[in-house]
Amino acid sequence: MTLKTLVSSLLAGVVLLATVTARADEIAVAVAANFTAPFNKIAAEFEKETGHKLVASFGSTGKFYAQIRNGAPFEVLLAADDETPARLVKEGAGVPGSRFSYATGRLVLWSPKPGVVDAAGEVLKGSAVQKLAIADPRLAPYGAASVEVMKQLGVHERLAPQLVTGETLAQVFQFVASGNSPMGFLALSQVLKDGKVEGSSWVVPAALHTPIRQDAVLLNAGQGKPGAAALLRYLQGTKAQALIQSFGYDIPK
Repeated sequence: MTLKTLVSSLLAGVVLLATVTARADEIAVAVAANFTAPFNKIAAEFEKETGHKLVASFGSTGKFYAQIRNGAPFEVLLAADDETPARLVKEGAGVPGSRFSYATGRLVLWSPKPGVVDAAGEVLKGSAVQKLAIADPRLAPYGAASVEVMKQLGVHERLAPQLVTGETLAQVFQFVASGNSPMGFLALSQVLKDGKVEGSSWVVPAALHTPIRQDAVLLNAGQGKPGAAALLRYLQGTKAQALIQSFGYDIPK
């Protein structure tokens, strides 16, 4: 290779690197707490494949809604429901036509200790429940689904005094994992490891509550940013969908 050829190759590499860097975006993503584990894995693959960087915040969908309406600079929202993204689009904070369902969540009653929760959820009908942790139903769709299940079983009124409410599912997990509450309603994705759930659990039949359809939406701050559009496309790809399913979610049709 001549010196001239070598210099040309080096210059081409510098130009290519500069082009990739110039095109790489840093995207602020608001992510429902139940989706923390799968999102972290998806983010690592996405960043490696695209060069874009994702800056994620995890929390309750209700809190994110309030923050976005008050000007928080999130560019993409991965909600725990389908109502909040639709509402943001209707109110002018989300981009029309960008919303889609990326997952359908599964609810589980879980205890880290074996023998506490039976596989049919009959424990809720007995008198042994002293504390039961759920996410705030006003902020978290999984919390609202938990209340719906208890009402379907006819036990909500009796269990209401025993409820320990967390702002997010992450907080509910801490309540239960630490032993502050012997059991709690969580997202299956939070307790599923390598296809198994440790401790004891009841995976709630989907018929007992409204489907937890989780929608993604491009927010106004992300409009025109290639990285935000690329993330939404990536979530709909086969690799991301396989990973989402591995965490116990269903993929909407």
